[in-house]
Amino acid sequence: MNEQRKIWRNIDIPLVLAYLVLVIMGWCNIYSAVFDPEIGPTFTFDTRYGRQLIYIGFALVIAFFVLYTNLKIWTQFAYLYYAVSILLLMAVLVVGTEISGAKAWIKIGPMSIQPAEFAKFATCLAFAKYASRPDLNMRLVRNQIVASLWFLLSIGLILLEPDAGSALVFTAFIFVLYREGMSGNVLITGVVAIILFILALLLNQYVLMGLVALACGLLVVINKKSFKNIAMAIAIFLTCCVFIRGVDYAFNHLSDHQRSRINVLLGIDSDLKGAGYNVNQSKIAIGSGGFFGKGFLDGTQTKFNFVPEQSTDFIFCTIGEEWGWLGSTVLLGLFLFVLIRIILLAEKQKNDFGRIYGYGVACIFFIHIFVNIGMTIGLLPVIGIPLPFFSYGGSSLWTFTLLLFVFIKMDIQRHASV
Repeated sequence: MNEQRKIWRNIDIPLVLAYLVLVIMGWCNIYSAVFDPEIGPTFTFDTRYGRQLIYIGFALVIAFFVLYTNLKIWTQFAYLYYAVSILLLMAVLVVGTEISGAKAWIKIGPMSIQPAEFAKFATCLAFAKYASRPDLNMRLVRNQIVASLWFLLSIGLILLEPDAGSALVFTAFIFVLYREGMSGNVLITGVVAIILFILALLLNQYVLMGLVALACGLLVVINKKSFKNIAMAIAIFLTCCVFIRGVDYAFNHLSDHQRSRINVLLGIDSDLKGAGYNVNQSKIAIGSGGFFGKGFLDGTQTKFNFVPEQSTDFIFCTIGEEWGWLGSTVLLGLFLFVLIRIILLAEKQKNDFGRIYGYGVACIFFIHIFVNIGMTIGLLPVIGIPLPFFSYGGSSLWTFTLLLFVFIKMDIQRHASV
């Protein structure tokens, strides 16, 4: 009884309430997305909103299970969970079910689970346990490289499915490394790589190489013509050339629909009836909501299935159309509150494990929110990534619940140790 009192006395109520509000709002939007006005308001577990209610029930069971179990179950066996997740990622390549071009699901009876979702949680635990070792100095580059292998292995296996969206989420751990002492030059290099990637698709590769050579030449002139500066400029130029050629090679080996989506996003092609259809209809739906929205169950774009995958990847369209700018802003404010709250609590943790894990959770959530909303408004390519607590699906909801409540349990433990 005393243990139960400690849990509810020390639990972070604002974070739990935000979770419950987001889950309820998510279910309401899934209900609205699949609601058929011709049939009227009915309830059955054969529908997506019916199954999502079951998933929510299991998610609440998971939350209570995490809160009432010893924290050591999650911390001491972190490597074991990671090993199991890697085995599942390997297994899905052999026995997985292919959906939408990706062999990313394992079918168990009437349900399908996505190992990549659970790998996020397992990798977050294992990464935090390794990076928090007292004998490691995470400011050393060699330790940062070894720590990166924990999520790079997962990325490699997920790309074999192929599931670029899920693989992208694991890059969130780069931000965690930055918090633990990684040089800011790595992040700058990442930004430059993104810019080069886009330019490599927009410009002729040889023209771009010429511009890079010019930039390197100016760098030498500005920083004096020393042997060291010349050698560095040559190294940068050669690296950029290899990267540009690699982008060109990789782009030409993508599937036709993937190339079309990227070309539409960059404005190279305009295909409103093909690759650009989803995003175009998504923007129409969000824009038609205006300031206050059309009202719950009154979204015409939503009701007449103009936007494919409305209850999963494009769930934000329902929010924009029915809740409008005001509702979308409230939702973004809720997500921002959750992210800031997790980071603030992570900084208060008494041990490195709790801090690193907390930052991992916040960064995973951030990537999901940023990429999902970014693709629905046409700022990012459509890669298929769920919006936390909103998109239909059990695997993603359970993973987000695990990620969040294990951290909440860590914070409860922090209070108990004071």
